[in-house]
Amino acid sequence: MAELRVIPLAGIPEVQEGADLAELVVGAVQLVDDDVVVLAQKVVSKAEGRVVRLDDIEPSARALELAGELDPRRVEAILRESVEIIRVRPPLVIAETRHGFICASAGVDTSNAPEQGMLVLLPEDPDASAARIRERLHELTGRVVGVLVTDSFGRPWRQGTTDVAIGAAGLQVVLDLRGQRDRVGYELHATMIAVADEIAGAAELVMGKTGGVPGAVVRGLHVSGDAKARDLAMPAERDLFR
Repeated sequence: MAELRVIPLAGIPEVQEGADLAELVVGAVQLVDDDVVVLAQKVVSKAEGRVVRLDDIEPSARALELAGELDPRRVEAILRESVEIIRVRPPLVIAETRHGFICASAGVDTSNAPEQGMLVLLPEDPDASAARIRERLHELTGRVVGVLVTDSFGRPWRQGTTDVAIGAAGLQVVLDLRGQRDRVGYELHATMIAVADEIAGAAELVMGKTGGVPGAVVRGLHVSGDAKARDLAMPAERDLFR
């Protein structure tokens, strides 16, 4: 059985727009082949300039209608990041993003923003972000690694959030065991392991939300591949919660 290490990327400074995230990672840890570098969505979004000021947002009539006790400017940002509003129970808005993810507030968040009065949005294309960071890490170190961009999602029927993969490069995101047999010979018909989400959750244990640790390296896995985090989104026709 494999032994895993989860190494926090400590000491990384506050990330500004244009920051070279791969260079910051290399400054925090010595990578080896098959490492999985996990980066919180917030630092990727900040580096890519995916932040907006509330004062620059003019709420629409729809935002004013949905806002309730929420700031209608924040609701407007959610609407702009969404392709569909799935559920509204003020102050909660569940929306589908353009990436195909269904999550609270379309990923729009105020926590860990650069300043008060600012919102952090999801990256435009988190899979592409992961691929760029992976390529840059190889350029800097020669190492072949996987990269995940992660965010915190809630789950139906379960309290609390867990980190999941919203961007991926260089690794499998789902381990498909259908057709294989268990130790007593039973053929598995539906078992698909969301390995990228499991890696994200493990990394979050050392990252936290308030400690200023924006990433981690998960070492000891051998899950190389070329899947995308978009592959984890449930197709609408199989979604039992809409």
